[in-house]
Amino acid sequence: MDLAVVKHSGEKTGRNVSLSNEVFGIEPNDHAIYLDVKSILANKRQGTHKSKQRNEISGSSKKIKKQKGTGGARAGNIKNPQFKGGGRIFGPAPRDYSFKLNKKVKDLARKSALTYKAKDNSIAVIEDFNFEAPKTKQYLSMLQSLSLGDKKTLLVIPESKSNLVLSGRNVKNTKVITASQINTYDVLHAEHLILAESSVEKISNLLNQA
Repeated sequence: MDLAVVKHSGEKTGRNVSLSNEVFGIEPNDHAIYLDVKSILANKRQGTHKSKQRNEISGSSKKIKKQKGTGGARAGNIKNPQFKGGGRIFGPAPRDYSFKLNKKVKDLARKSALTYKAKDNSIAVIEDFNFEAPKTKQYLSMLQSLSLGDKKTLLVIPESKSNLVLSGRNVKNTKVITASQINTYDVLHAEHLILAESSVEKISNLLNQA
């Protein structure tokens, strides 16, 4: 698939860039996408949730009533989970939610996500550029010139450029990453993918490694 390269001002450059069929034109694998997105979201979880069990509750350990003869159920101390203010039964405990996913599965998921974007004509290629200083207004102007001002966008650049990252950091519904940081979740979460010209080759090389 060939896409026209435009400047960040929206003007045409007269050049085209070819998207590799091995990365942007495969048969998408939905299950690989599911596993990769699940892995990414699981890795983001802090897992610091915690509730107190009966041995951690502050309170008297005295038996609150005699064992028999009351007509009611037997009870121990006030920290019993059945009483208000008692410990919680089987409450959440700190844990690690992350799990390992094979590299081939992750690569297949990323290729599948990029293929979906290519099929939907949701990829734009822009000439490599940078801002002289962090300017949110310039970033917004770039989105407007590409007719993407009201879309969720993901800008992929070949290497980290602090001025670009800082310019897009405060813009709603947009994200700036490098080619080496591209992942299935970010690609699918964005309505439109903006690829810097040099990042196309880097993405292809990254996902076609043996």
